[in-house]
Amino acid sequence: MYGVLMIDIDSTALTAEDVSLIKQAQVGGVILFGRNVTDAAQVRALCDDIRYHNQDILIGVDQEGGRVARLREGFTPLPAMGRLGELFNQDPSQALSCAYDCGYLMAAEVLAVGIDLSFAPVLDRDGISQVIGDRSFHHEPQAITALATQFMRGMKAAGMATTGKHFPGHGAIAPDSHVSEAIDTRSLDEIINSDMQPFAQTLHSLDALMPAHVIFSQVDDKPAGFSKIWLQDIIRDELKFDGVLFSDDLSMAGAKAAGDVSARVKAAIDAGCDIALVCNDRVAAHEAAKAAQDLPYPNQQRIKTMRGNIPTWQGDLESTCQQFEYWQQAKQNVTQTFFDAQADGQTAKQSTDPTLYKQ
Repeated sequence: MYGVLMIDIDSTALTAEDVSLIKQAQVGGVILFGRNVTDAAQVRALCDDIRYHNQDILIGVDQEGGRVARLREGFTPLPAMGRLGELFNQDPSQALSCAYDCGYLMAAEVLAVGIDLSFAPVLDRDGISQVIGDRSFHHEPQAITALATQFMRGMKAAGMATTGKHFPGHGAIAPDSHVSEAIDTRSLDEIINSDMQPFAQTLHSLDALMPAHVIFSQVDDKPAGFSKIWLQDIIRDELKFDGVLFSDDLSMAGAKAAGDVSARVKAAIDAGCDIALVCNDRVAAHEAAKAAQDLPYPNQQRIKTMRGNIPTWQGDLESTCQQFEYWQQAKQNVTQTFFDAQADGQTAKQSTDPTLYKQ
């Protein structure tokens, strides 16, 4: 049975404490961070070990591209999605083709090392947010919709389910909900007609959604991830979305309004989330696992849709990825377009993740 919690682990191999936590009844997922990664073979061994101790578990990662990429050493670099948006302004056809390639390449390499899903794509608009920025494809909803649709086509072709974040949109407010309370004072109509459009327009391609830790004060006094108005009335009833709802990390500052971690987990599940994430706080993870024992299990069929098409490990990343028929071509296309110094006249630079405390 898949449980309601997704937790993290300490290092590059499981400790006895990790194993104890993973084997608890309501732990249904593990999310990996940069601290859990040295190279591809190590990650695959880690994922195989996690599944040895708990077969009913989803393994996730944030492998968006650009500054949010947990898998780096030996993996093909991915551009920030904002670079696809820049290309879209110049050559929409090439940008859409590259978006597909990026989605396929990302998914193939993540699946190859035993990880089910990357929490992608980001469907937020590029606005004034301190934490979104070039993680967003574009400022215009129509461009985000077009690029994200192609990116998700690539993901699905490789065998990975999709997760749109951060519903209904995090880009229009400056504060970073990782470290502070974030409040958006716009009306529901303004949000629906702007930030929510990429989510609504790509719903047919989405297998999961992750709500924002943002309070949309004209709609509810709770962050979206704790709000029955957003999760039940809007996502389930109005939009008719029947996919998985992941909470964002409940250790983030934007979630603390709901109380201690036990209260946050219960609030997220009661509001309509299927799986609650508790990361980077081992004490909180233990408390959450204990509190979750009193909660119902999530819809098992719904959760199973997020399992990735994990290939047989062939001893190294490249050999394993050769099992994906389009991987080599996607890698070549992405590298030549965004990282070939001769092609663009400059050395490609990887920016750093501003949320280093998530590593």
